[in-house]
Amino acid sequence: MKDEAEFMDFFEMADDDMLLPEDTGGLQLYLDSADPDHWERLLPLGVFRGVTTNPVLLERAGQACTLANLETLVRRAVDLGCGEIHLQTWGRTPEEMIHHGSQLALMAGLGIATLVKIPCTTAGLQVAEKLAASGCRITLTGIFNPAQVVLAAGFDADYAAPYLGRLNDAGRDGPATVRAMHDILRKSGSRTRLLVASLRHADQVWGLAAQGLDTFTLNAAVMAELLTEPLTATAAADFQRAAEAMGGGD
Repeated sequence: MKDEAEFMDFFEMADDDMLLPEDTGGLQLYLDSADPDHWERLLPLGVFRGVTTNPVLLERAGQACTLANLETLVRRAVDLGCGEIHLQTWGRTPEEMIHHGSQLALMAGLGIATLVKIPCTTAGLQVAEKLAASGCRITLTGIFNPAQVVLAAGFDADYAAPYLGRLNDAGRDGPATVRAMHDILRKSGSRTRLLVASLRHADQVWGLAAQGLDTFTLNAAVMAELLTEPLTATAAADFQRAAEAMGGGD
C-alpha cells in the first residue's frame, strides 16, 4: 500500500468524479454485505448504488479484516460494476485508524468511489477530521441518537448511518428516532445523507421510505423479502402463458 506522501498526492490530483459518483438525489439503496457471493447474485439487479461493509460483516462472511484482503474485495466489486463502496477503518489508537483509513481511501484508485466509515465517537471524529482534511469522503457510523446526527451535519459528513434494528433491540423507538434524524438533516439544509442500516424486515424499508427517508443499506435477507411477491409471480406466469398461447413460444 502507499505511504502518507502518496496518499496526499493522490487526493490532490484526484477529481470529484473519481472520488464519488454524482449525487443525483432521489432514493438510494446499498447492499450491506461483505460476502462476494451476495454481490454476484444481487448487484446485477441494478438497484444498488454500491456496497457497505464493516468488520462485523467481514467476520460473518469469513473475510479477513486486512488491507490486502479488502483490496481483493474492492477489485471484485469493481469487476461486478459496483460504483461505490463504504469500508470501515479500525485500530486501537487514532493513529492506527488514520493509517488504515487513509489506505482504504486510496482504493478509489482502483476505479470505485470509496468512503471511509468511522464510528461517531470522540476519537472517531478526530480521525474523521484528519482524513477529511486530506480529501477522504466520510461515513460516520454507529449512530443511535439524534444528537449524533447534529454532530455529523456539523462535521459535514457525506453520510450518517443509524442502526434501526439495534435501536429497537435496545428498547428505543427506532423508526421515530431515525425520522427525527432525517428531519434534522432536512430542516437544517445539511448535505449529509442519512444512511439507514440494520434493517431487519422489508416493511421497515418501505415504511420509512413512505415517510420521506431515502437512503438505505439492505442485507441479503431483507432484499429477498423485497423481491418476494406471490401476486407478481402469478402475474408474470400469466403473461408468459398468454404470450406462448398467442404464438410467442418460438
